Amino acid sequence: MHFLRESPESPRIFDNDVLDALSRTHWVTVPVLYVPATAWLFWHSLTQVGVGLVGSMALFVGGLLMWTFVEYWLHRTLFHWVPNTAWGERMHFLMHGVHHEWPHDKYRLVMPPVVSIGLFFAFLFLWTFLLGPFGWAFHAGFVFGYLCYDVIHYHIHHRRAGFQWLKRLKKHHISHHFVDDYSELRYGVSTRLWDMVFNTDEKREVEEQHAHR
Repeated sequence: MHFLRESPESPRIFDNDVLDALSRTHWVTVPVLYVPATAWLFWHSLTQVGVGLVGSMALFVGGLLMWTFVEYWLHRTLFHWVPNTAWGERMHFLMHGVHHEWPHDKYRLVMPPVVSIGLFFAFLFLWTFLLGPFGWAFHAGFVFGYLCYDVIHYHIHHRRAGFQWLKRLKKHHISHHFVDDYSELRYGVSTRLWDMVFNTDEKREVEEQHAHR
C-alpha cells in the first residue's frame, strides 16, 4: 500500500523491509479495530456475564479513567526512560523517540496493530483476573480510552483543532514536543487531568519562572 512506503516524512528505521512496513500504521486502523472491540466487550458484559446496564456503564467510565492514568504514567516513565545500557537508546528510540525525532510522521503516530492487539488481550486478561466478570465492561472503557487517545493524538499533529478544548490539548502537547522536549512537563495527550494532578502542567513552568525572578 502507498501509505506504508518510506518517504522523507516517514523515513526507514529498519533494514528489514517487512519490519519497516509494519512500523507504519494508518490512523484509521485504530477505530476499525477498536470500535467493534469496545462494543463487543460492553455487549459481553451485558449479555454473557450479567453485570447489567448501570453497572456496566459505571465500569466503562472507570476503565476510561484508568486509561487516562495509564496513558499519562507510561508516557512520563517508560516512554521517556533511556536505560543506561548498550541497547537503551535503541529501545527508547523504537518505543517513543522516533515520534520525537519525526513528530510529523503520520504513519508512526498510532500504535501498530501487531503491538496493540497483543496489549488488548494482555489487559483483558489483567482486568478479568482482577475484577472477574466486572472486567469486561471495565476493559471496554479502557479500550475506548486508548481509541480516543490515538485518534486525538493524530488529530493534534495532523488536523486543525476546531474546538476550544482540542485547541488547549494541541497547545499542551505541541509544547511537550517543541518547548519542553524531553523535560518534565505535559505528558497527557487525550486529557490534561493527570498533568494537573501531578503538577506537570504548564502552570508549573509559570510558577518556576516567577520563583526565579
